[in-house]
Amino acid sequence: MTQTGNLLIIMSDEHTSAALGVVQSDVTVHTPNLDALARRGVRFAHAYTPCPICVPARASFASGQYVHKNRLWDNAMPYTGSPRGWGHALQDIGVRVESIGKLHYRSDEDPAGFDVEHIPMHIAGGHGMVWGSIRREEERVVKSERMLGDYIGPGDSPYIQYDTSVVQRTEQWLSDTASLGLHDPWCLYVGLVAPHFPLIVPREFLDFYPEGSLPPIKLAPRDGYVQHPWVAKQAACFGGDEAMRDEDERQLARRVYYALCSWLDYNIGKIVAALDANGFSQNTTLIYTSDHGDNVGARGLWGKANMYEESVSVPMLLVPPTATSKLCQTPVSLVDVSETILDHFGAKLEGDRPGRSLYDIAAEQDDVERVVFSEYHAVGAVSGCFMVRKGPWKLIHYHGFTPELFNLDSDPEETTNLAENPAFAGEFAIMYKALCDICDPAAVDAQAFADQSALVAGYGGRDAALAIGSATATPPPATAAS
Repeated sequence: MTQTGNLLIIMSDEHTSAALGVVQSDVTVHTPNLDALARRGVRFAHAYTPCPICVPARASFASGQYVHKNRLWDNAMPYTGSPRGWGHALQDIGVRVESIGKLHYRSDEDPAGFDVEHIPMHIAGGHGMVWGSIRREEERVVKSERMLGDYIGPGDSPYIQYDTSVVQRTEQWLSDTASLGLHDPWCLYVGLVAPHFPLIVPREFLDFYPEGSLPPIKLAPRDGYVQHPWVAKQAACFGGDEAMRDEDERQLARRVYYALCSWLDYNIGKIVAALDANGFSQNTTLIYTSDHGDNVGARGLWGKANMYEESVSVPMLLVPPTATSKLCQTPVSLVDVSETILDHFGAKLEGDRPGRSLYDIAAEQDDVERVVFSEYHAVGAVSGCFMVRKGPWKLIHYHGFTPELFNLDSDPEETTNLAENPAFAGEFAIMYKALCDICDPAAVDAQAFADQSALVAGYGGRDAALAIGSATATPPPATAAS
């Protein structure tokens, strides 16, 4: 369903799907600009990442392939332009395609599918978190540093400065493009880092969430919740809940996370205003999404890297120039965004890919039985983790561990594991078959470990690899706002 006009894709980092004002949740989130886009476009109620950590998620988005197909498993295996992705397909047909901001690929020297990468943010040093590729339980080291950073609260940070520069460059790009008076459609990708930690935000946004305004943290281990064994082992590598100083800091961390969502919304508002000011509102489709979500303290978990809804689900908006207000219940994924970009321009890309165009999905009747898939083979995971959703059912398969099965209609908070309940053996069998129709979990798990072992060996072995890579968030590049 080829479209006419320009395409603007905005991808944030770590924005969980419920952190939107238009979504009914236990927290009222101040996102008026995103809410306005949702009301005049298509909001996909059930959108997922193909991998709940930055670098593999973005490699899947670029290539349109699942992680086990492109074999870019973790934050030390970034996208370099291979396999070819939607950007290359647009270049093949002469569409102007540029990026501004965070990509989290390997290097701006790689042919990653953009004519120009403006102030790109890539993995640190071109190698990323090599220590995170050491996953076998007998070999890994559980780091003591808190990945969220030492300070949580109001203030300024390099990420705040970087987002400011990305927005300024986007405003300038739109102004410059308008002044050229060209009529050929363009594709612009904009990558913002909020609400990714560090959990530091300008005071004016924190004021939207005053002290005491948030409900208690759900499923807290200190209140008796017991983490799944795989999840507990994985979470130990992030220095999360136990590293919080006290309950006040936990609540502050949540307030800052939502405030960063409001900071993100403010910046998206500025970009939308620049579209309008430069005459692009009537001929530009906007897609908004995020690379993955954030647990925001639920279950004693912070950051991402598991298959619970907070971590694996993302917002997804498709906003055409003409108002098309719709809430679509068909489950979708970032690999569908890849197909949408191709579809928008009528571009072709060789190879088998699992995605479908969001244009087609939105135009059809809701298909709640559509299967969506995610997987995780990155830092902290002592084995591969896989998720499939189909209808109300969600299966989380932990290789070598007890699975989890949830009915998201009756149990949206994922509190009751039905995987070993004989009354739901039929549903479990259906979901496990849906998983095996996509991949062989055991074979994929073995391949991930083999590829990561080869990577570690290439850096000189375990001891050398443990010292390679940032222990916290990727540092942004120097910008005018820094």
